Amino acid sequence: MSSNIKTCDNTAAESFYKKADALRLENLYKEAVSNYLNAILIDRNNAESYYGLGVCYKHLKQYSKAIKYLDMASKLQDDCYEIFFELGVCHQLEGIPCGAIKNFVRAIQINPDNPEAILQLGISHELCEEYELALMIYQKLIENSPGFLRAYDHKSTLLMKLGKYREASNVLHELLKLNPDYYKAYAGIGICFDKMGKTNSAQRYYRKFLTEKPFSHNAEFIQNRLEKLKNRKFAKNKFHICK
Repeated sequence: MSSNIKTCDNTAAESFYKKADALRLENLYKEAVSNYLNAILIDRNNAESYYGLGVCYKHLKQYSKAIKYLDMASKLQDDCYEIFFELGVCHQLEGIPCGAIKNFVRAIQINPDNPEAILQLGISHELCEEYELALMIYQKLIENSPGFLRAYDHKSTLLMKLGKYREASNVLHELLKLNPDYYKAYAGIGICFDKMGKTNSAQRYYRKFLTEKPFSHNAEFIQNRLEKLKNRKFAKNKFHICK
């Protein structure tokens, strides 16, 4: 949590809060919760305790509680990026992406230079099936933060979902120019060429991916697809010879 969140002056509450923070950083979320609650019982105006409590409930997958306490934190301190970002994330995890949007917008207003909130805003619009708006956000993020590779990844994935394989392939090629080791892009380009019926190009990129990532969770699918393309090509050539 950034130091810009106001700390409480009450010594006992601060002691509980510091203990809770230490437990949270050790991933001991259940233990941290009781200490945050003790801090809040003593001082109900400490945004840090509400924030920490909300984050703990997020990690415990109790998203409605996380939203409740993060919302309390936001009312006590309405200029903290972390609070609104976590609120947006929790709304997404709770399956309320449209509710996440206003929180990511607020986070961006507070810190417009952080690309993560902008990316999550795009994802939220995508989950709300506002695809064109999501694409605009990803593109704007690429323009403003060209080194933020995940923006290319999400934009290309959405374009593929929409059946825009040529555009998706172009975005993935841009990504590879920035980072030739982003091996997932080779699989993506292979799928795009596969969908466009460009078998030779699809095989080439599938092989590049398998050479670099033979044990990836996508490797079995890519290998099977590559075999099918080989068999199809062989059958086609055999047909022409027979003719």
